Amino acid sequence: MMASSENHSEQKADTPYYYWQSENLLVATQSVSGYWLNQNEAKTEKLLAKLKSSRIITDTRRIAVGDIFLAIIGDNFDGHDFVEAAANSGAVAVIVSHPVSTQSDILQLIVSDTRLAFGQLAAYQRQAMSNLKVIAITGSSGKTTCKEMLGSIFNAADATVNINENSDFQEAASQSATTLITKGNLNNDLGVPMTLLELTYQHRYAVLELGANHVGEIAYTTKLVQPDVACVLNVGSAHLGEFGGRDAIATTKAEIYQSLTAADTAVVPIDDDYVQLLTQAAKHKTSHIIGFGWHHGNNPIEKNSDFAEQSGTAQVTASAVQVKPTHNEFVLHIAQKSAAIYLPLAGEHNVSNALAAAACAHALGIDIEVIAQGLNQAQAAKGRLARQSYGLHCLIDDTYNANPHSVRAAAAVLSVQQGHKIMVLGDIAELGDAALSEHQQLGIDIAAKPIDSLLCVGTLAAATVQSSSQAGMSDAHAFSDKQQLFEHLKAQLDALQQAGKTATVLFKGSRTMSMETLIAQLLATTTAEQTQI
Repeated sequence: MMASSENHSEQKADTPYYYWQSENLLVATQSVSGYWLNQNEAKTEKLLAKLKSSRIITDTRRIAVGDIFLAIIGDNFDGHDFVEAAANSGAVAVIVSHPVSTQSDILQLIVSDTRLAFGQLAAYQRQAMSNLKVIAITGSSGKTTCKEMLGSIFNAADATVNINENSDFQEAASQSATTLITKGNLNNDLGVPMTLLELTYQHRYAVLELGANHVGEIAYTTKLVQPDVACVLNVGSAHLGEFGGRDAIATTKAEIYQSLTAADTAVVPIDDDYVQLLTQAAKHKTSHIIGFGWHHGNNPIEKNSDFAEQSGTAQVTASAVQVKPTHNEFVLHIAQKSAAIYLPLAGEHNVSNALAAAACAHALGIDIEVIAQGLNQAQAAKGRLARQSYGLHCLIDDTYNANPHSVRAAAAVLSVQQGHKIMVLGDIAELGDAALSEHQQLGIDIAAKPIDSLLCVGTLAAATVQSSSQAGMSDAHAFSDKQQLFEHLKAQLDALQQAGKTATVLFKGSRTMSMETLIAQLLATTTAEQTQI
């Protein structure tokens, strides 16, 4: 739903927060037939006149006095069962799909579908932020890292802007970041509205991650987000089981361009196999297309000419890349300008993530010097190649999530580290019928890297280990549970420590495997041993 400016009352003069009142709640939910339940005419009118709230919450455990509670119906719960609890916690109104009998006189906004209403309310609040610039990102891997890089770039941009001394929000802006970034993996039809409803008038930028496990999901969320810049990072094999093939994944990722206008910008990966499909999808909406990728010889797009043939617009590229165990050094090229980058994140895949972030920032007019400053200050998100010490050894936590593409990238990172190189790998989920073949291929690909040990756990661990052993890896082991793997790994690390040798251990696996618990268990043994000493 596109909200017209006349439907948004001017609230900025009093507060940076967006307030929901009886009228704009009705306007925002008109497409889902919103109306106020009239329980007692005189009392209802009085309560409606007083209604003013800055938060719409779907979890009663987070309800504070003055909030609005929206009752979501899930697979194993019905938010309508918690309306009374919301009222008791101080909610001033509830949004429900049918009238709910309560002991209180709490206001009830009735809609045809609360899940859809949640999206419409979020879209309405996003449209109220007329000075906001929004970037939407999707891809099979790299979304979290790219959005964190963009946050760093926008922080650098903020440092170059003097806040207007006469601004009503000078104090608020100085106390809070002006960039809103999707937290964790809140990237679906509920997570995206949750993020949008956190927008305030002090935000200058928003970076929204859009994910999907079925066709049409990104088309829905990008309509809510209405991005100024839409970016596809890559097309991999994450969620292969849900989609059935990479062609369907590519088509779904391309949905992110559907809400662009002629004035907006599409960002496409020129090195990707599906650059032609993505570029064609973008061209249906805008002529402003930026490609990001690597230099290949004298022609920055020689590896894949599809982008040049279809677009001919701007490119953001990297050259002279030096991949180090802890960072990447490369030259960033944007238009006719270049800048030296010292990216404090390891792995070639993070150069690609940085190029995507640079392309998105460039689309919003951020100067290359500011982009370089932000990239040089970027930090790894938790569970994304974060490092910790364990005796003489280095533990690399890359456990946030996994798909075949990111596992190969992690193996490449591990292969250039110091000492004995150990990869600890949990099963990869959501691969459907391709699960066995994908795990077998990973075993072959890992064996091709200079990695000394491979320790796998999960129902498909044996398949990965068998294929890696057949491909020449001499030290590969499969375990039925993480405790067995832990005991083997600890013994191996202790033996190396006693011999005065170092090791680098990289942990990777799908979110369902919770591979980070192995790191916590190792670190806990160090604390316990120190206590005993």
